[in-house]
Amino acid sequence: MTAVDEHRVVVLALPGVLPLDLGIPVQAFGPDPHYRVTVCTDPSAGPVVSGGFTVVTSAGLEALREADTVVVPGYTDPETPPSAAVLSELRSAHARGARLVSICTGAFALAAAGLLDGRPATTHWRDAAALQRRHPLVDVRPNLLFVDDGDILTSAGVTAGIDLCLHVIRRDHGAAAANARARALVAPPQRPGGQAQFIERFRPAPRGDELAPLRAWMLENLAQRQGVDELARRAHMSRRTFIRRFQQETGTSPMAWLTAVRIDWARELLETTATPVEQVARLSGLGSPAAFRAAFHRHVGTSPAEYRVTFRA
Repeated sequence: MTAVDEHRVVVLALPGVLPLDLGIPVQAFGPDPHYRVTVCTDPSAGPVVSGGFTVVTSAGLEALREADTVVVPGYTDPETPPSAAVLSELRSAHARGARLVSICTGAFALAAAGLLDGRPATTHWRDAAALQRRHPLVDVRPNLLFVDDGDILTSAGVTAGIDLCLHVIRRDHGAAAANARARALVAPPQRPGGQAQFIERFRPAPRGDELAPLRAWMLENLAQRQGVDELARRAHMSRRTFIRRFQQETGTSPMAWLTAVRIDWARELLETTATPVEQVARLSGLGSPAAFRAAFHRHVGTSPAEYRVTFRA
């Protein structure tokens, strides 16, 4: 792959950038040959100091003018707007078609630029009320891990930023590429953006991994029929208790979780094998070929055949 083929990701480090948030896009996209990552700062704001160290980079805001994707990590004082120069460059990047991504409180910078007005967005649950108060035109979704609104994507804190970066890779290059990057990061391959943040009222029970062995069994037996009653029996729980506990541990229902991982496995099979679509339907446990095509189109937005043409390795 030549430099021309690489997707240019520019990470904007604002004053007080959160160290973990800054590292997420660099680590997620940097080793991937599909992407070329640059970290930039606003020189007029002086040295970017955070967490006891200084971010040193030779790239200034002009790097944003060449970006295909701009990532804005969280920063410590989100209610203080970035400089006028930063806001202008963010608006210009969006206007020329760059994809904008924020992690945690990075959403405040996009909102300050007016780019989230009338659009759904999320941030760390502790800052959601402040984002809504300061930018009332934003449709703040405080419970979500991340929001994909096409050309602008926002996420909650830290691990949700990893989820969002993997989602971007999956969107760009398919499930196999995203799953490979997840394995390298030792991260879950896919947590849907609609999954709830673990905010206080949704915090899982102390034994949050109680159903982990059952989920491992579910992953190993995707081709088998897996009904809620059967899964509850395997977990030695009543149906009601099982559904409640699964929701606490994963943020979603058993069947929604199962469908998501089945779709992801089907995507990987379509990308990396020549297995006929009818057999992919069986191996993924998504039912008859007709039911599989309908479910795949509903979740992915295209047919299995079209997806294979687009992402076949």
